Amino acid sequence: MDHPLIDLVNARIEAAEKDGAFDNLAGAGKPLPKCEDPENELVNRLVRESGGVPEFVSLSRELQRLRAELREVGDRSRRQEILKEMSMMDARIEIARKAYTK
Repeated sequence: MDHPLIDLVNARIEAAEKDGAFDNLAGAGKPLPKCEDPENELVNRLVRESGGVPEFVSLSRELQRLRAELREVGDRSRRQEILKEMSMMDARIEIARKAYTK
């Protein structure tokens, strides 16, 4: 079943074509840019444009923060907690990196 507004949309597109609204568009006659994930391309582009990064990048930044904290902390129990967090962070980074490259 088609969307209820499909006829209206098609009519508007046809009218715009007749009026020349699509003439001389930038990139006309050139191939579309390569798209790795067409279903999510719009979302991915919006995330990139708003400064978003892949999960493994943000996790790597968190790991750097933990390393810096480890250098500053003298309390032995807190150092052990940080080392545990770092170990878990390494595993999460690997999982996120593999998921990103699929």
